[in-house]
Order: sequence, then C-alpha cells, then structure tokens
Amino acid sequence: RINNTNMTDVEEPVDTPVVEEFETEDSAVEVKLFGKWTFDDIEVSDISLEDYIACKGPHATYAPHTAGRYQKKRFRKASCPVVERLACTLMKNGRNNGKKLMANRIVRNTLEVIHLLTDQNPIQVIVDAIINSGPREDSTRVGGAGVVRRQAVDMSPFRRVNYALYLISTGAREASFRNLKSVSECLADEIINAARGSSNSYAIKKKDEIERVSKSNR
Repeated sequence: RINNTNMTDVEEPVDTPVVEEFETEDSAVEVKLFGKWTFDDIEVSDISLEDYIACKGPHATYAPHTAGRYQKKRFRKASCPVVERLACTLMKNGRNNGKKLMANRIVRNTLEVIHLLTDQNPIQVIVDAIINSGPREDSTRVGGAGVVRRQAVDMSPFRRVNYALYLISTGAREASFRNLKSVSECLADEIINAARGSSNSYAIKKKDEIERVSKSNR
C-alpha cells in the first residue's frame, strides 16, 4: 500500500515572458573589418585623396566582399571600400582571376602581420601606404606624324589611388614569386615600407622613377 498522506503538492514553476530588447542606433554594434579592425580612427592625411579612399562611414564593412557593381559607371569604384580594392588588385595574372575568397584570405593574414610588426591599426597603415605610393606627376606622349615627344602632366587624385594600389600589389606579387615567404608576408612588408616612405618598397621606387622622368620632360 502507498501512503499518500505525506505527499505534498509541488508548485510547478511558471514561465515568465521574455522581453525582447531591440538594439537602437546608438547601441548598435560597431562595424569592424574581419570583426577586429575598427574604421573609426582612420585619418586620410592628404586632403586631395579624401574623396577617393573609401574607409569611413558607409564604406566601413565587416569583410572586403560587398559584391557591388563598381565597373558599371565611371568613378563608381571610388566608393568601393579601399581594403576590397586591394583584394581585387591581387586577383591578377590569369590563374588568380575571380578567386576573391583567396584574395580576402591573403588580405586578412596581411592585416594580422602588419599589426604584429607595427602595433598600429593595419587599415591606417594601408591608407598611409596608398597616399605615399601614388605618383603626383606623369609624362604623356604628345605629337603625331612620327614626331613624338613626352610632356609632363599632373596626375588626378583618382588615378593616384588606382596607380598606388597597382604598384603595391605588383611589388608584393613579384617579391613572393619563387620565394619562401608567403604572399601575405610580402604584401605586409610592401605596405609597411610604402607607409614609411622607405625606398625598400617597390611602389615607392617606381613612384620616384615616374616623377623623376616627368620632371625631366617638363
């Protein structure tokens, strides 16, 4: 026989309703590249390039992969985030065409290496490298009918940014070819040297050469 007299009524716990908290704009999560690098304190020291180096405000992204149609219209690629533009310039030389995930992995590793070597925000180092690597003057061919001479011309800010990205990626690609160092390490070295204005950088050497030639053609 079971004695039911000692059994007391056990109260079942009542579920309290969970109140959902929605994030307001003020408490929104800060946008960080790869969840690590902030865009807030980035400064573009060259006033002429501010409009063409997209690294602040709406151009801050979590990953350099916005899938935007930047080639559809002239000057539209100026609004492409600058780190994404760097990743796109790495997808060159035939066998690398279209491999954007590979390019993004290289860029992510490069940012880590830059931070370890300089202890700065790597996005700021990239911006400084682009400012220092773009030639300010170039020479063009003038004349026709067999009489050709070179004339020095000023370079537009947009072309300076484009040319700087091209020189930095080309320097890193050539440095890593048939070399034990990975392309991420070579790209980090190239960017750090360019940001310091060092002549060890391929981009700085080429920029000085272009400006020297155009100076002699004034």
